[in-house]
Amino acid sequence: MTDSTGAQARIYTAPRTDVSRDQGGFRTHFNFPGRAVPDHDDHGYGPLSTVVESFMDPGTRIRMHQHREEEIISWVPAGVMRHDDRQDNELVTDAGTLLVMNAGSGFWHAEETLADDPPLRMLQIFVRPHSLGLDPDIQHGPIPDPADNEWRHLFGPEGGDAPFYVRNEVDCYDCRLEAGATTTLPTRADRETYLYVFDGAVTLGGESLGYTESALVTGGDVSLTAEEDATLVAFVLGPDAPVTRQGTIGR
Repeated sequence: MTDSTGAQARIYTAPRTDVSRDQGGFRTHFNFPGRAVPDHDDHGYGPLSTVVESFMDPGTRIRMHQHREEEIISWVPAGVMRHDDRQDNELVTDAGTLLVMNAGSGFWHAEETLADDPPLRMLQIFVRPHSLGLDPDIQHGPIPDPADNEWRHLFGPEGGDAPFYVRNEVDCYDCRLEAGATTTLPTRADRETYLYVFDGAVTLGGESLGYTESALVTGGDVSLTAEEDATLVAFVLGPDAPVTRQGTIGR
């Protein structure tokens, strides 16, 4: 597929991940964007290390633990995720808010669902920062209301126009695409895009993608059509951005 400038787009699809961890009330499935590309020598792709589909049963607590040298974004499309930390924050993240931990040199936190909370399914996104030893920070607050069939900008590089920032070249968007609707995958010059299908099914440039499947798109514009109502998350990233690889989880 080519765009209006003649650039050729390549689409590398990936099935649902088979890398999982079961801790009882907390279960995680690890999606590695770099593994979509044949012979790629890194599980991540540039600054985007890992996209983790996480489940928490009601009444589950993940005890206080430390993250270092990574940016961790919690995207919660439904339900609630409760956060507390050693900076005395007590935060609730839900469909109207976003949580970004810029762990830097070290950040301690815990996660919890209460017994009367609904079962939680969310994405926890790990971004590699551009430098080691950065100051730790935490961001939490509202995100713009979603609009059907439109991409919503969630976070981007520090100093940009996104509501939240990470310290490397990754912009994140989500979209609720109605069955039969068509849109264009977010991209920009010198960037590549990783698409994750959180729910539903789409056709991306002639390739079919379903529930929890993903694709990495390099070069050119690509259209996608929802075969059924779909919830999508797209990461527009700089593949050659300088990265560090000493994160607690993402690396």
